[in-house]
Amino acid sequence: MDNDRKILNLIGLATKAGRAVSGEFSTEKAVKGKRARLVIVSEEASDNTRERFSNMCTYYRVPICFYGRKDELGHAMGKEERASLAILDDGLADALVRQMNMNGGSKYEGK
Repeated sequence: MDNDRKILNLIGLATKAGRAVSGEFSTEKAVKGKRARLVIVSEEASDNTRERFSNMCTYYRVPICFYGRKDELGHAMGKEERASLAILDDGLADALVRQMNMNGGSKYEGK
């Protein structure tokens, strides 16, 4: 199984377990409520969205990565296109970060 598939499967697993939220409003609420363990923003997200989440995650010390297309992220969650999502579980967030780092690491911004 390739690395991208593993990442998308982990996102799907987190969703099924109720440990992921998606959409800008829910993702922002999870970060500001200190529930987010990892934020994933689509590489296709607007510059404004990317910058806003990057600044927010830096302030709240939540790791953020820029990964995938909107349709890939949405499909992994069983939803329509998604530009942003938050993982709410430490173990799943750690597993995703490990996979992201295997993917080249440049997309990941640590705490």
